Amino acid sequence: MTAGSDKPLIDTSRPHPARVYDWLLGGKDNYPVDQQVGEKLPVEARGNAARNRAFMHRAAAWLARNGVDQFLDIGTGIPTAPNLHQVVQAVAPAARVVYADNDPIVLRHAEALLISSPEGATDYIHADVREPELILERARELLDFGRPVALSLIALLHFLPDDQDPYGITRTLVDALPPGSWLVLSHGTADQHPELADETRAAYRNGAISLRMRTRAEVEPFFEGLDLVAPGLVPAAEWYQDGPAPEKERSGFYVGVARVG
Repeated sequence: MTAGSDKPLIDTSRPHPARVYDWLLGGKDNYPVDQQVGEKLPVEARGNAARNRAFMHRAAAWLARNGVDQFLDIGTGIPTAPNLHQVVQAVAPAARVVYADNDPIVLRHAEALLISSPEGATDYIHADVREPELILERARELLDFGRPVALSLIALLHFLPDDQDPYGITRTLVDALPPGSWLVLSHGTADQHPELADETRAAYRNGAISLRMRTRAEVEPFFEGLDLVAPGLVPAAEWYQDGPAPEKERSGFYVGVARVG
């Protein structure tokens, strides 16, 4: 396991998006400050976390079935089974997966992320997405960037305000991928639930967490120059391959999977 810093301390006085997400998914690795943020979210919005994670499972499994055996998952979050490596290694046992996150509590749970299939391998990088070059450098220690890699940015970029250049960060990561790679992305939006947007923003703002939900038109540029696969950029519950979507309803996320090169 590699790390960006030595044994960072967990600040239990401030909420963290990874721990709020853990609470929304019914996890126990969170603190009262995280629970307070989650409890202030509109009830209708809380199911979005599960829909978003279900999208990740479907997309990862589909890529593995189509021969992708290398994954770089940034903004990993607290381990919640099945994790990405469990999903893909169930299909492709020799798959290699590198996780990256900046929350110290995820670092403490990294051992769970490193339990690979005997044929495959996993690694964990303690680093921030705002350090894309560092993540890429360390990911290359396990992943072969001469072959396709699936880059996973799930429920992450809406925590980067515009002045932190989320589009440039994504472009740096994507440009490092070889042809035949993939981008798997989900992003929080107010488009589908405009009546809940203000409450959601307020809940995170009260927890001192920056939340920049973006419209569909603002999410599209993350895929600029890439080939989105069907059904394109859609609500999380509507994305599916090899069959119909499990449900058709509004959600708080736009999601897409796109081929690089």
